[in-house]
Amino acid sequence: MTASPAGEDVADRVAAAVTAVPGVAFLHGGVFGEIGTYLPGRRVAGVAVRDDATEVHIAVTTDAVVRETADAVRRAVRAIVDKPVNVLVQDVVPPEQASPDRVGDTGTPGLEHGSSESSGFGGGTPAP
Repeated sequence: MTASPAGEDVADRVAAAVTAVPGVAFLHGGVFGEIGTYLPGRRVAGVAVRDDATEVHIAVTTDAVVRETADAVRRAVRAIVDKPVNVLVQDVVPPEQASPDRVGDTGTPGLEHGSSESSGFGGGTPAP
């Protein structure tokens, strides 16, 4: 997908809207950092803006209701884009690990890079 100034604005606006939703700990870039919108000189991790749909990967806090949080994320993104929105919950983390500036892009975003532990969360599960 070729990035355009409008696409850049959309990915950034989607990221800001998602991280403002209560219960969202952070955007999650995928197990191998593969989820993102690539822009000149940077990428917006956890947000994939495509021609046919927008995909958002998140980690939620343990005190959040997953389904309600995913629905709130979907509504927030639908206010920005006029196409289907897929929300995938990649991980659940304690509230103290929540940060709108943090992007988890490993299989275990709560652990330091290089750790051999596994969170047990695979590629994520689409929220119903």
